[in-house]
Amino acid sequence: MQLETERLVLRPFRADDAADVFAYLSAPTVHCFMDMTLGSIEEAKREIEKRHREETGEYFAICLKETDKVIGEIFAHPEGAGDTFSPCWMLNTEYQGKGYAYEAAYAFFDYLFREKEARRLYAYTEDDNLSSQRLCERLGMRKEGLFLEFISFVNNPDGTPRYENTFQYAILKREWAGKKP
Repeated sequence: MQLETERLVLRPFRADDAADVFAYLSAPTVHCFMDMTLGSIEEAKREIEKRHREETGEYFAICLKETDKVIGEIFAHPEGAGDTFSPCWMLNTEYQGKGYAYEAAYAFFDYLFREKEARRLYAYTEDDNLSSQRLCERLGMRKEGLFLEFISFVNNPDGTPRYENTFQYAILKREWAGKKP
């Protein structure tokens, strides 16, 4: 399966994507992706193999259409009755702020609603991740709530968990259907 936008191709990961994957997963900037941190190209290759074995999720490499360079990823797993998904996206910092995340997420959301028959999509974002919050809002998602000290992905300098305040955003299929591209 492959999705195309004006500037991007969303496609399955390939073994030769390891260097590009390592570039953005060697030092994730958002705490929720810290457990995905990679220490070598070999680890990136194993991570790509793991994505190929994943049977229940939707994983796409976000690639520049002109060069096929992987600049990030977008993925989601079905939940409950299989009609609810929680999409996650991550871009190499060199490619942030150029509209690529919106372009990829819009195509991915449309795919989940049309092809996977999603009824509801929801996303979590830390309260200090303003760019992700703006992206959710631009995609037409509603802010549904704020979870105080919701989860910990990193530790404080003293070794205790640093709990993050987390917003939840969501959009229903009927809301997406009324959204203009």
